[in-house]
Amino acid sequence: MMRITTASLNATTERNLQVAMNRLATVQNKAGTQKEIGRPSDDPSGTANAMAIRAQQRQNDQLMRNVQDANGWLSTADKALSTTTDLLQQLRDATVKGANSGALDPNAREAIALELEQLHDSLIAVANTEFTGRHIFAGTSDASTAVDAGYNFSGSGNTGVVERRIGTNSSIRVDVEGADLFGEGNASVFALVNNIVADLRGGTNIGNRIAEVDKFMQNALGVHSTIGASHAAVLAADESLLGDAVSLESQRSLIEDIDLGSVALQLKTQELGYQAALSAAARTLQPSLMDFLR
Repeated sequence: MMRITTASLNATTERNLQVAMNRLATVQNKAGTQKEIGRPSDDPSGTANAMAIRAQQRQNDQLMRNVQDANGWLSTADKALSTTTDLLQQLRDATVKGANSGALDPNAREAIALELEQLHDSLIAVANTEFTGRHIFAGTSDASTAVDAGYNFSGSGNTGVVERRIGTNSSIRVDVEGADLFGEGNASVFALVNNIVADLRGGTNIGNRIAEVDKFMQNALGVHSTIGASHAAVLAADESLLGDAVSLESQRSLIEDIDLGSVALQLKTQELGYQAALSAAARTLQPSLMDFLR
């Protein structure tokens, strides 16, 4: 027969109380932090999965920042292209009006010439449009202006393209090739306006210039449609990334966050268990015969 001493009974009781207390403390810690995993040793597999999901979340967050920046570039480009189209339409209207030079007196021709000079300056201003300090028509160039006095664009020739990564394996161009839209040098729309003004003041019929203006208008519409397609792709990527963000957060929460209802039930159960252990210990550790003989 195994002999159970008072000392061994006390040790067993104390050990059982400690186990019950540890269980209660663990559940209380979960309830306080609202986290299922307090340290990696609590759930090594869950910890590894949570770390992998957090890495995906960081990547997704960076892609969302890229998309927001791309959206800013393309929105600015879209607005600039709309303004350019409006200015080219005004240029065409003024050219058509000036083409009827036989019915215009010198003062009327000069008024049209002044209007055209203002359109020239407005087109130059649009060509130098910036987004966050960068010229949208000059690629990665850091020149003070996108177009110089000779009507040449810095960063032209599809060099120094500005791109933004909007997906794991996808990037999109967010700048616009200025030379493709406005032309360069003597073949630019700026030079064309100057030529129209010179012809108008020199008494030359400018009717043949209308077709040249129309070419720039058609070109602007083509560039605008390309930017529109890129913008649509960026907006679609933004929506997709938002969905991924929700999905990843849900996955992370399933691993790391507690179920409040379940933890509340566990907490109540462990409290009752600890109280029962205390009650049993109080009944077990009664005064011995030696305590009465002292």
